[in-house]
Amino acid sequence: MYQPIEFQSEGATLRGRLYLPENDAGKLPVVVMAHGYSATIEGMVADRFAEVFRDAGFAVILYDHRNLGISDGEPRLEINRWTQARGFRDAIDYGVSLPELDSARIGLWGDSMSGDVALFVAAMDQRVKTVVVQVPALGRELPPPDPDGSLFQQLKTTFYEGDISVPETTIGPMPVVSFDQQTIPSLLKPLTAYRWFMEYGARHNTGWVNHATYVVPMVPVKFSSVICVPHLKAAVLMQVAYDDEMPGANPEVARYAYQQTPEPKELQEIEGGHFGLLFYPSELFDQVSRAQAGFFIQHLK
Repeated sequence: MYQPIEFQSEGATLRGRLYLPENDAGKLPVVVMAHGYSATIEGMVADRFAEVFRDAGFAVILYDHRNLGISDGEPRLEINRWTQARGFRDAIDYGVSLPELDSARIGLWGDSMSGDVALFVAAMDQRVKTVVVQVPALGRELPPPDPDGSLFQQLKTTFYEGDISVPETTIGPMPVVSFDQQTIPSLLKPLTAYRWFMEYGARHNTGWVNHATYVVPMVPVKFSSVICVPHLKAAVLMQVAYDDEMPGANPEVARYAYQQTPEPKELQEIEGGHFGLLFYPSELFDQVSRAQAGFFIQHLK
């Protein structure tokens, strides 16, 4: 039901899948997807979302971020929001090169940290017409105000031209999750993160490794989709968990970002904390994935 794909990004080969609906006629709208944080596309539920969108009539490009899963890139297991943002841009470039896809109907999907990155890229790249993000990790606190748009312009310059290779802050290498923070500290600390990653990431052939390094490069303005969202031209669906337990996915920051987002937009408050919608099969997965597919149909198809 899908074919393997690969494309270039920042000097590395990124790999993933192209899903095509069975009864495709004419050029297809496309949803570009990447998983959150260190998760991979094989068996960690992003593939289940991709199947929902395919069945709704969309082409889907689902790929592993640079340095993770089946994608190339060094250092292995290094996570950098800027690198992931450029990966989304290059996935869009790849998609518009395919004759069966409609370059005028491009959507982005993101979960947790990739939700933050998807919003950022959509504000930078006006080819994106629709963005769906679930439990987006938009930060612990609000970024500085940007009344004249100068911070946004600096972010845009860094995204397209800046050097993102020099680390300002490096956390790790260390486990992504751990059941005992005192003995084995990890990047993601809530026990719910440990339970989900170990249940899904530890499955056969996922390529997920419980080890990573998180890098914040030295740039003029720190990565922030919240600064960017007032400049969005795309329709936005934001699904925010009432009781999100991940510090970097502060629901108050997400709601503030939603308020700053231009219409058309929709906010859905959901149950289940940060990871509830990533358990498949489940009633919550069905609920949120139906809403996402419906939003893509309304604004992209």
